[in-house]
Amino acid sequence: MPPRYDNFECGTCGRAFPAGWRARDNHCRATGHAPPDFECETCSRWFRSRRACDQHMDATDHWQRPYTCSCCSLTWRTEERCVQHEHEDHYYCNECCRGFESYNNIRMHLNSRRHRGDDMECPFCPRLFTTATGVTHHLETGACPNAGGLNRDGLYRVVRSKDPQGLVSKKLIRWTGSCSYEASASSWNGNAYECYFCNRTFGRLPSLNQHLNSPTHQQALYHCPNPACRMDFKNLAGIINHLESESCGFMRFEQVQGKIGNIVSGNRLITF
Repeated sequence: MPPRYDNFECGTCGRAFPAGWRARDNHCRATGHAPPDFECETCSRWFRSRRACDQHMDATDHWQRPYTCSCCSLTWRTEERCVQHEHEDHYYCNECCRGFESYNNIRMHLNSRRHRGDDMECPFCPRLFTTATGVTHHLETGACPNAGGLNRDGLYRVVRSKDPQGLVSKKLIRWTGSCSYEASASSWNGNAYECYFCNRTFGRLPSLNQHLNSPTHQQALYHCPNPACRMDFKNLAGIINHLESESCGFMRFEQVQGKIGNIVSGNRLITF
């Protein structure tokens, strides 16, 4: 005789409880028995396979939805989907009780140290960073004590040697290295020290020289690997940050984090 679907049954002894699932659950707790393995989350129907049970709940919308959006009345089966909805549809971070003006703004917030912590390790030393951009900047500025003096120029040579197709590195045949500039007291214009390239002013001469020896006025060494973008960048940290931002839609943030080790170390060719 087929089971009656208005009765909740014990999955161990088969006893039916017309009074409802609470009575059946009390019975199971008292006896050590268990409900049927594949029982609908809402009604009393049970099935002989997980697939059949899921098909029933899909068709009848009997899935339980215990998670309610913080911004609207929609409910969700899993906390992950509820949080995703809050991020994508409301630009809201429930963990921080903070709203944002756009999806890009909340995505940047979620990729910050507040949420990600410091779990990106330099491939040469134990120092940790929040993102691949931080690792790259650490290497390009020559700050890594174990990278053999690696800097912007050295890192470009490493990347170029592993990028024969020019996916990210520009093929600068006559390039021999970055130019070095040094301003003197004569750069004082009566009010501040002035850059003779861009006319930007600085209150101190060392600040002007730091500006002159940054990548600001150097040749672009990289370009975006996205054929629809191809934006130029003067340092590797710039292109990594561009890819992390997902502004051109070429890669997901998480993919960039996984690629950085192969780009700056090892012997494998660069691929995307």
